[in-house]
Amino acid sequence: METQLPEDFCCPISHEIMSDPVILCSGYTFDRSSIQRWLDTGHRTCPITQTPLPPRPSLIPNYALRSLISHFAQAHHISLSPTLPATISASATTAAGTLQSYPSSQRQKVKQLVSTLASPESPTSSKLDALSLLRRPSKYDVNFRQILTDSGGASAILLCASDPQLQDSALSVLFNLSLDDDNKVGLVAEGALGPVVAALSSGFPAARALSATIITSLAIVEVNKGTIGRYPGAVESLVELLRDGNLKGKREAATALSTLCSFPDNKRRAVDAGAVPILLALAAAEESMERPVEVLSLLSRCAEGREAIRNCRGGVQVLSRILKDGRPQSRREHALAALSSICSHSESFAAAAKREGVYESCLEFIGDENGKVKRNASILIQALERCRDGS
Repeated sequence: METQLPEDFCCPISHEIMSDPVILCSGYTFDRSSIQRWLDTGHRTCPITQTPLPPRPSLIPNYALRSLISHFAQAHHISLSPTLPATISASATTAAGTLQSYPSSQRQKVKQLVSTLASPESPTSSKLDALSLLRRPSKYDVNFRQILTDSGGASAILLCASDPQLQDSALSVLFNLSLDDDNKVGLVAEGALGPVVAALSSGFPAARALSATIITSLAIVEVNKGTIGRYPGAVESLVELLRDGNLKGKREAATALSTLCSFPDNKRRAVDAGAVPILLALAAAEESMERPVEVLSLLSRCAEGREAIRNCRGGVQVLSRILKDGRPQSRREHALAALSSICSHSESFAAAAKREGVYESCLEFIGDENGKVKRNASILIQALERCRDGS
């Protein structure tokens, strides 16, 4: 009887099982040889979405999917291409040689640990021991992380992350895997957001903070920002942590939101989740925290964010006070960016800011060496000079 291939294992172009899956910047995975032929013939759109691609689109190895396909192929005696395509870079070839230099005994040990994590019969104590043994080397050794990923470690660790007794240890190893750009998209594609968002929402304080850190790590890759933002409960859970978490949790949530909100749609999601009043309260109360002011400056770039800040009682006073007296300097620059955006769209807000003494404070930024800061100061000064009520 012919083996039924999982649909995700087949290349959307060739419809054959992938031997070297790579992720295009559109977020879709293809076999490297197929998508490379597509690009070599002059196409500059995604074959699936038809969205434009950059002149030299990057192809990110999907190690997690490659590991799943490899295990499936071995179990069903399916032959995959034994050699890497010629298009793989020299650095990848060098990395493969480095991995081969690892003793076979160590490779086998990693496989045994992954097997322990993946087995429903393994007791919790054994899984905790396995995660402990994986934690330190996966933190410091990029080659060890690739061996762990190639051994199917990602899927096994994600299973453990859903168990409250294993959650903290599993999330620590998962964060280590997310340190490599090659793993970031693959982890999201393999379902990492499910257990991460669950821990972010209802885990213990340490797990919630670590989950926010993982989201920050995954969102560094541009293609993941939209995927994370669309995931049910992701942005909402970050805002909840920002509101009721401990100090570390609030810091990590603010950092995650600052990373996510560089993606336009995520600004609206954060506003809809009620982030603005919480951010303003944190910006006023926690003078050492820069991120809340940074997120406010990002949200001020969309109409929904500007409206939410305008409608929040005390918003103009908080931003004006940070602009005048805030430390470090970066907090003042973020406040300047937010005020310049809001005041240029609202005469009443500009008048209120002028009454708070913002005009005098922003004059010192006109000569700033940073062109962006200088431009924001100029925009704010013009908006303040246009407003009628400056008394």
